[in-house]
Amino acid sequence: MTSRLGAAATASRPAPGLYLAPVRWCAAAVETARPRQWPKNMLVFAAPLAGASLGRDDGLGYALVAAAAFVAASATVYFVNDVVDAERDRRHPVKRSRPVASGRLPASHALALAALVTAASLAAGPVAGEPRLSAVIAVYLALSAVYTVALKHIPVVELAFVASGFVLRALGGAIATHVPPSAWFLLVCSLGALMVAIAKRFTELTVLDADAARHRPVMRWYSRRVLRLSQRTVAAAMVVAYVLWALEEQNPWMRGWHLASGVALTVALIRFDRLTARATGRPVEDLIARDAVMVYFELTWLTMFAAGL
Repeated sequence: MTSRLGAAATASRPAPGLYLAPVRWCAAAVETARPRQWPKNMLVFAAPLAGASLGRDDGLGYALVAAAAFVAASATVYFVNDVVDAERDRRHPVKRSRPVASGRLPASHALALAALVTAASLAAGPVAGEPRLSAVIAVYLALSAVYTVALKHIPVVELAFVASGFVLRALGGAIATHVPPSAWFLLVCSLGALMVAIAKRFTELTVLDADAARHRPVMRWYSRRVLRLSQRTVAAAMVVAYVLWALEEQNPWMRGWHLASGVALTVALIRFDRLTARATGRPVEDLIARDAVMVYFELTWLTMFAAGL
């Protein structure tokens, strides 16, 4: 009798896995949304900072809304991309551990989450009282969809589309806070974004070598030598554009500090060049945000830039 009661109690007790399953599912969903990529959405603060103003009452709050919207929009892209690329990711030494590729997050769940975060991102315009913000996010999502379906297989063009995502973030922040972006600002942002996109391809080709084309077919059209030269050329053009922007400043104090910050920016780019030359397999975003020396130079540049404002 006692053994029967014990067996019944054991049978009625939920298995430990039932408690852990929702936690594991949430962890897989968050991992697919790429939290380590979220800092790139801080670009929405670039235009307000460059303009030395948040542009409108409670501008900081609207900038935060724009940043959150781009976090949601980029999560949409990652959810969809991981479903589309699941088979290819399973053959990649690192990407095969991604939740969708490994089966920890079902593809149908990833697509459902993509729909939810898309709706959340597009709601940012009405929340900020600026419909153009929703329009910019819609353009970002549309370009990302076209990239995923076709353009990621076209050399050079795919680099421009990767870079456009960074520029749209900066433009979204300018719109949300009513700070008109200058032509120099957009040019520097565009060149910086293109440099990062090229660096991503260079590091991938360096690490995977002959296997790179198996995981990303467009890589068959690239060579390390050309990518390296392109990265350095674009970086040099970015510095030149930054200096020309600084020279246009009429206030001697601001002009001096901006020119000095150009030196710090150049040193940071040199450090970035050295980091991408190493076949470490680390994402480019980690090189920018997690290398202590790189972060030091970035903060030095930001401090000097802010001093000029």
